[in-house]
Amino acid sequence: MRTATAARQSSGRRLPFIGAASVVAATCLIGVPPASAQNAAGTAPQGHAASAAPADPAAAAKPTDPKTEKQQREAELATLNRTMQVSAERQAQLAREIDALDKDRASLNAELIKTGDRLASLEKAVEESAGKLAKIQADEERIRGSLNERRGELSEVLAALERIGRHPPPALVVAPSDARQAVRSAILLGAVLPQIRVEADALAADLAALARLEKDAADERQRLEADAARLGEERTRLALLIEEKRKAQEQSAGELAAEKDHAAALAAQASGLEDLIGRLERDLKSARNAAAEARASDGKSARPSAGDPSRLSPATPFASTKGHLRLPTRGAITVKFGADDEFGNKVQGDTLAAAAGAQVTAPADGWVVYAGPFRSYGQILILNMGDGYHVLLAGLGRIDVDLGQFVLAGEPVGTIGGTMLAKAGGTDADQPQSTLYIEFRKNGTPIDPTPWWAASADEEVRG
Repeated sequence: MRTATAARQSSGRRLPFIGAASVVAATCLIGVPPASAQNAAGTAPQGHAASAAPADPAAAAKPTDPKTEKQQREAELATLNRTMQVSAERQAQLAREIDALDKDRASLNAELIKTGDRLASLEKAVEESAGKLAKIQADEERIRGSLNERRGELSEVLAALERIGRHPPPALVVAPSDARQAVRSAILLGAVLPQIRVEADALAADLAALARLEKDAADERQRLEADAARLGEERTRLALLIEEKRKAQEQSAGELAAEKDHAAALAAQASGLEDLIGRLERDLKSARNAAAEARASDGKSARPSAGDPSRLSPATPFASTKGHLRLPTRGAITVKFGADDEFGNKVQGDTLAAAAGAQVTAPADGWVVYAGPFRSYGQILILNMGDGYHVLLAGLGRIDVDLGQFVLAGEPVGTIGGTMLAKAGGTDADQPQSTLYIEFRKNGTPIDPTPWWAASADEEVRG
């Protein structure tokens, strides 16, 4: 936002401001004692142009103490986090809504994907509102800083306006004892008043801008809190849907626990990702079955419809989805496949900067062959996409799918590590850097994911 101060300075020169001596001289000529001129900064007469300004411009100009600002933002964060907590009554209502759904695979999958889409939209809205709020707060601080730097000048302006106003006719303001004094007064005021007007206009514009920013901040904060509340509800709905889907799985809890233990043991023995995938699909029942289903799907000429949420195999061969996959989470690719890493090696995937706690979805149809920790990658998810393709997602804080499960494009599979809104309302520099690492492999060899990503939302593959 361009303030009056910025506009005045952008012209290439600063208009000369009257010094304290000039104000005192002018006010003395019109009958105001010097002490009164110096101390009149807070009482511009009602009806004058300065009446829109606060009684004490120092109050508006006073810079925010960093400690106070931090405490204020921490309080805002606590409020947002409380807003995202869904009440017990609302949780029970959501549970009843889920219970009313048909529990077949198609209904659950369709509802999961719809909930995931709503979550993605709300996460985007919350992120954008937090960014707007941070910018508004930065603009407020900039204007306050400008006002604070000019406190002495502003006091002079308000002192002069207290007595002479913005448009005083010299004959009315001046009370000369003789014609010569009247001429001197008129000359001096003719030189001083235009400069006072410039500074008074700048002050009025800056204070008006500050008032608008404070209103904008309040409106944006209200939107942010409303979106955060809806986001909390959708996350609760998603968790309930995931739990329902797990109940519908054919595997018993005991079988699944045994598979997870076996997978963890294989991960501990593996020397790398290629070795891990090989061990899983050779020695782990769920991964072996997924690989067999993928091979069987590869050989079929007829495939299920992409609009069928009950499908159990990919609707489209993975190679044919080039240029149509959307990123698994909202964010920007900061490190691309083939770039040099800090050790002088080539990066084997894409790194996506993402909001902590954000939802992660499956980029395409596939089978879960591994879900859990692996070496320095942290929590990872490996999907068998068929035809020798695998997709690795690393940097997850939570994984919401199980071994052997077939997931659809766009289906929620987990969240980014960390807590969302950890620095809401702060500056970009305050934001924690959470990342999602994405790696594509063909027959065990890393390949560049870039050709697969959609150029626009219109080209995305959805479940």
